Amino acid sequence: MNKIIIDSIGFIAAFWTTASFLPQAIKTIKTKDTQSLSLPMYIMFTFGVFMWLIYWLMIISYPVIIANAITLILAWTILGYKIKYN
Repeated sequence: MNKIIIDSIGFIAAFWTTASFLPQAIKTIKTKDTQSLSLPMYIMFTFGVFMWLIYWLMIISYPVIIANAITLILAWTILGYKIKYN
């Protein structure tokens, strides 16, 4: 399959999976309500995204690098709010 098509699919997937965190991040930042969020889940998730980012940096896959970098920032933000306002 053509690399442009493959990368396009990667960027589309990266956009939607990363964008799916925006509503939760915005709500958490506005309300500072993290009561219903699982701290262990967010710690594990944030660490997992960080490890994916390192892995994709090593093999150089831009759609995944960009998506994981943004997702990591959003996850860190939510995790920080969870720890601070729990």
